Amino acid sequence: MSQSDLIRKSNQPLHVAIVMDGNGRWAAARGLRRLSGHRRGVHAARRVVEAAPALGVGTLTLFAFSSDNWKRPRTEVDGLMALLGSFLRRQAAGLAARGVRLSLIGRRDRLAPALRETVAEAEAETARARRLHLRLAIDYSARDMILRAFTSCRGAAGLDRDAFTSRLGAAYGGSGAPDVDLLVRTGGEQRLSDFLLWECAYAELCFLQKMWPDFGPADLAAAVRQFHTRERRFGALPQAASTSLRIVAR
Repeated sequence: MSQSDLIRKSNQPLHVAIVMDGNGRWAAARGLRRLSGHRRGVHAARRVVEAAPALGVGTLTLFAFSSDNWKRPRTEVDGLMALLGSFLRRQAAGLAARGVRLSLIGRRDRLAPALRETVAEAEAETARARRLHLRLAIDYSARDMILRAFTSCRGAAGLDRDAFTSRLGAAYGGSGAPDVDLLVRTGGEQRLSDFLLWECAYAELCFLQKMWPDFGPADLAAAVRQFHTRERRFGALPQAASTSLRIVAR
């Protein structure tokens, strides 16, 4: 199936989320420092971002740094934050030129002031892009986000699912996004690790043994191709689900 076939097969742009796992193990297997694996992981992320729109992906959320990752050695954390800042400074103009809008989801208060400023500048520079919405999850915890959204809802009468979803986006200062269609995790682990728990309620899950630095456009295309072979019923019978989706598409 060609890339154009993949796009035609999807009525709506896909939201793909990726847990970019395996950088450290990739480096260790080669006798390299863990930070070398993270650097290679940045190159993999750039390749995937460039390939995503042609595969029908409209929103791409990358899990770059979880709230639990603060427990890692200080040298590794500092290195990861430096890589993030470098990526944003070097790539913002190119992202905007390719139609990629960037936003950060997660806590910002624990980031260094200079990094927070770099994030804000990259978001502003890419704000008008519409080809792909790239969301970077930094200092992110889905459970913390849900708790913050719930806390903000106290006293709100008759709050429905859509309204709560909007509160979730506001809880971490990021712009909203549709529910996740496809979640991919590299590195061989088979868990969500506190990533987009609410948004992944009906996501198709794809777990790969391949380490993130080795992941490329062909792997993303294969995951999207597999996604399109799955029957998504959302709890309904096949015909009912198909009819419902056609109504939504109209």
